[in-house]
Amino acid sequence: MIVYTSAANVAERQFAPPSLAISTVIFALRPSESSGRPALWIPLVRRIREPFKGLWALPGGPLTPAESLQDAASRNLRDTTGLDPRYLEQLYAFGGLHRSPAQRIVSIVYWALVQPTEAALADESENVRWFRADRLGELAFDHNAIIDYALGRLRNKMAYGSIAYHLLGEYFTLAQIREVYEAVLDRELDPANFRRQIKATPEIAETGEYLQGGKHRPPRLYRYTGRPGLDPDNRSTP
Repeated sequence: MIVYTSAANVAERQFAPPSLAISTVIFALRPSESSGRPALWIPLVRRIREPFKGLWALPGGPLTPAESLQDAASRNLRDTTGLDPRYLEQLYAFGGLHRSPAQRIVSIVYWALVQPTEAALADESENVRWFRADRLGELAFDHNAIIDYALGRLRNKMAYGSIAYHLLGEYFTLAQIREVYEAVLDRELDPANFRRQIKATPEIAETGEYLQGGKHRPPRLYRYTGRPGLDPDNRSTP
């Protein structure tokens, strides 16, 4: 807890201009530690200074005068996690009056979707770690609320567009795409019904190839042939 030592400090905070910052929510599928099935994970960074020293937070940092918002988000991700996502989308602006106990901070939040092969390249250390999206605990600032908002947007967009395929490789089986939906929606889906719905989607095409290496008959591989955006209009803001 931070205690202000004088009325002058409080007044200085009230009249100081807001600080602009960039934060990013990164979603990736990684195996569950208990079942081994894919689950939704997020990398977080431990804060090493006040406020909220020692708590985990979203990757981010201040916006510099010479950077665009997108460039700042990309740089912050590279600096903190080593990730350079192929898809990075602006999510929302968070500017509540009491987000920080010090100077007021307005955060432009981005979200990124990374494939498992990309996520495996992320830097991990004592202060950078992956967490299950449903097992985060208390985070710094209002980052729990930000992640809840991002997760809600992700789940809403699962009903249309190509968003699920940004969490997979270029080629996938029908079982793998069902696992993406189940991980994001946090519920099981009927395999037969799901298979019928996906095979009826015009943007899903058979490749003529099969996934090798299993004990049973190899499943057919598919690929997404539609637009690369996250929704039908490829909008980047809510």
